[in-house]
Amino acid sequence: MNIYKWIGTLAMMMALGASAQEQPAVSFIPPFDFPLTLSGNFGELRSNHFHGGLDFKTQGAVGKPIRNIADGYVSRVTVTPGGYGQAVYMVHDNGYTSVHGHLIKFAPEIAQEVEAYQYENETFAVDMEFEPNRFRFAQGEVFAWSGNEGYSFGPHLHMEIRKTDTDEYIDPLQFYMDKIKDTTAPRATHFMIYPQRGKGVLNGSQKKRSFSFAGKNNRLEAWGEIAAGIKAYDYMDGTHNNYGVHSVTLYVDSVEVFRSTVDGFLPDENRAINAWTDYEEYVMKNSWFMRSQVLPGNPWRMLKADENGGVITIDEERDYHFRYELEDLYGNSRTYSFVVKGKEQPIEPWQPEGKNFLKWNRKNVVWDLGLQLTIPEGMLYDDVELNYQLTKDSAAVSYEYQMHDAPVPLHAACELMIGVHEFPVTDMSKYYVVQKKKGRRASMGGYFENGWMHATIRELGTYTVAIDTIGPKVVPLNKPQWRTGNIQFRISDAETGIKSYKVYIDGKFALFAFSSKNARLKMKHPERLKKGVTHKMEIVVTDYCGNETRMEYTF
Repeated sequence: MNIYKWIGTLAMMMALGASAQEQPAVSFIPPFDFPLTLSGNFGELRSNHFHGGLDFKTQGAVGKPIRNIADGYVSRVTVTPGGYGQAVYMVHDNGYTSVHGHLIKFAPEIAQEVEAYQYENETFAVDMEFEPNRFRFAQGEVFAWSGNEGYSFGPHLHMEIRKTDTDEYIDPLQFYMDKIKDTTAPRATHFMIYPQRGKGVLNGSQKKRSFSFAGKNNRLEAWGEIAAGIKAYDYMDGTHNNYGVHSVTLYVDSVEVFRSTVDGFLPDENRAINAWTDYEEYVMKNSWFMRSQVLPGNPWRMLKADENGGVITIDEERDYHFRYELEDLYGNSRTYSFVVKGKEQPIEPWQPEGKNFLKWNRKNVVWDLGLQLTIPEGMLYDDVELNYQLTKDSAAVSYEYQMHDAPVPLHAACELMIGVHEFPVTDMSKYYVVQKKKGRRASMGGYFENGWMHATIRELGTYTVAIDTIGPKVVPLNKPQWRTGNIQFRISDAETGIKSYKVYIDGKFALFAFSSKNARLKMKHPERLKKGVTHKMEIVVTDYCGNETRMEYTF
């Protein structure tokens, strides 16, 4: 990077970083009236996103009353099969918005509005916005009860605090440090060395390599340009959970070369986790390494590096002393060190092939027979030399396209077009784009137009076109209990997934909740079921290719 460009970028990052950390002098009360403990903290590393809030433990039970943390009004309520499950968005008078997820129950006045919408529109999923002050709650007033709904695998409350004007996520823990004790420092287990492509070498190889901090005889001989990364977690008093690390600083020969401070991010920065962490390592091995390097296309503001972006030049035959300092929000810290020995060794030059070479700072178009992928500027975090391969099968619906043999993330959805040359099914709504990954298939959806399937993707990989003509699977559960209102089904779809479902009892819409974590449907209001009579029930489940399964039952 040009030095003047870097100085300007650094100044902007520092200014933005400072603004993210300087919070107004406001206060929030705890959401519960019992001692607070956390199962998840702010900035924890998650698939394709940072954890945007705190996960409060609820003493192993659901149904804990949630107090409003500051005066405000409900602006939005959502109900989804996964994600937050049932959630409340509360706009506070002090300039912040809190989000509360995985709820089991809303306050009666909110629940009444939500249920009316669900029955009127014959849908379980809800995303409702309310005018200011329609549902107003004072500080300390109960507006919901905690649960285990949505993508949750144990009772807890997920709570976020955002700036209302910008929707920026900030760390809620800063408001509760006097309520939660923490004297435990973060700990690291491994570090990674990244020889820079065509510019550096480690132990005779340009491949990355991980090492254990517990290893006593680690051999690290490098030459040229390298970068480092670390696998580390934070911990807290009285729990066995691991958390994200608030701050990571790397020093080389006592000079700071990189620092990350996880204290805030904007919604459009969320996927930048894939630029900061080692995306390939996570996808292939489910292992989180945080890079101590700012990739050129990384937009996340909370990373600060020297003029080389965290890349270290090994150009002397001597010992280079690397030191990591890990620190949590409370100031608990721990240090880890290792030595890289400078040893001159040959570095194989890198000569990228122009046709399949993607630049991070420009628009890229990948095209071939029956293929077009458009990647706008800002979608790549670094240059990519595609290991591209076209597989032709005249009997297949389309050709199969390998756009790189290792997972490469895209910052947002990019348009993919694949030509269809075989039409065994005349109904074009049954065609969809599929990704092949680690022996599994994942639907990307899409639509057919003028001989092409159009879809959007967020990762370079292997794609082709498939056909789905099979309806979803519907399995009735616990039939003997149906007369009591305990009516349940398991629904699933092997190819494109469940798009919608409806259940009717005696010709009237019946509200059933759907949980994506166990694929179960369960009747929401069994009290509406008339007792002592025979009922006729119809269930209709539809997948994303329009295949429908319709079942009828009498009970």
